[in-house]
Amino acid sequence: MTRVVVTGTGAITAFGLTSAQLWQGIKQGKCSITPITSFDPAGFPTRIGAQAPDYKIGNYVPKSYRKATKLMNRDIELAVIASKEAIDSSGLITKGVDETKINIDSSRVATEFGAGFMCCDLAELGPAVEKAITDGVFDIKKWGADGLSSITPLWLLKYLPNMLGCHVSIIHDFQGPNNSITCAEVSSHMAMAEAAQVITRGWADIALTGGGEGKMHPMSIMRQCIEKRTSTKYNDNPEKACRPFDSQADGSVFGEGAGVIVMESLDYALKRGAKILGEVLGFGHSHSLEPTYLRMEPEGTGIACAIEQALAQADIKPSQIDLIIPCGSGIPHDDLAESRGIESVFGPLVKDIPVLPTKSMLANTSAASGTLDAIIALNIMNESFIPAAKNCDSLAPGVNLNINTKPLTKDVKHVLCTGYTYGGQTAAFVLKKWEGK
Repeated sequence: MTRVVVTGTGAITAFGLTSAQLWQGIKQGKCSITPITSFDPAGFPTRIGAQAPDYKIGNYVPKSYRKATKLMNRDIELAVIASKEAIDSSGLITKGVDETKINIDSSRVATEFGAGFMCCDLAELGPAVEKAITDGVFDIKKWGADGLSSITPLWLLKYLPNMLGCHVSIIHDFQGPNNSITCAEVSSHMAMAEAAQVITRGWADIALTGGGEGKMHPMSIMRQCIEKRTSTKYNDNPEKACRPFDSQADGSVFGEGAGVIVMESLDYALKRGAKILGEVLGFGHSHSLEPTYLRMEPEGTGIACAIEQALAQADIKPSQIDLIIPCGSGIPHDDLAESRGIESVFGPLVKDIPVLPTKSMLANTSAASGTLDAIIALNIMNESFIPAAKNCDSLAPGVNLNINTKPLTKDVKHVLCTGYTYGGQTAAFVLKKWEGK
């Protein structure tokens, strides 16, 4: 069977514009959550989030492509930025890097991206909606007659979820399989799984994969507030707000970012002398059995099923897992359900395996979260260092996980990452330390 390895990483998060800044922030136990400044959150129950630093998207695309950036929304820009770093760090030279020195067969490169809830620019949409209002009520006929006419015909191209992978593949001239997956918090988990499968099937030698989402938008945050998923008690103390598995947790905190990795078949990576960062072993997917989408099923059965599939595909036993990076959203009911699902698979071992929730530092970056966790896992394995968890001062009742509250120097060979969505999808994957064989 074809083995799949990781040879490049790229990230943009509230910690900075690179994957190195992401790792340093997590390694040092910092928190990237701050008061929201990207819009005025006055009147919102929550007024905190994790915002990416300022950037100029023109610096991340070839000069010939800069006009096309007008058709990029925030989510697309984040994915393009992270993709450039991932490609550069892998040593691959594409058309988007230097078209005079291309060192790949573009027809053998796949693009698999996860995307989330892409919110419209209110400055564009607002005036159009206003034209469709009659006596304070939205009029669909007036919308068709007057509202739509004030929106540019290409407007929709900024908000289609497949446009993350579309722009990236056009910039770098990737001509292999191309797909987009929209499954909220597990979007990039699933995109990475499909990328690995494309390589193992022999359809590509290389795959650029990951996800991105910009949740620092009033429509997105209001949606989470309405569904009562946000933390509201810590507006004046943002660093303490997201508390996965903690007894004082009161909800999640949302952020923005993108994570991208370069996957290659082991044979191809070795042939070109690439630096290998880790090996991809197994993936699993399932679904929560909870009748509503508003919360996880109490016993976390969907999470357990995904973990079991990932371990089976990786062909390893639960006892071989050295670290678990859970979804850990900070929503008490869902954290307890995830904890129970993990415990049902690992049994008594669950009290010994270190657990590192990352959202307490990074916030919930939704479609980007799986790949960002993968990048963190790769750094942990390569440095044999597990950072301390943040904001888990006392375990919530019923949670039996071994939250790693102090920095730990340890040889980490296998990392399990899990994820779930508010729609019920669950996912898990296993990465292995590269030891040169």
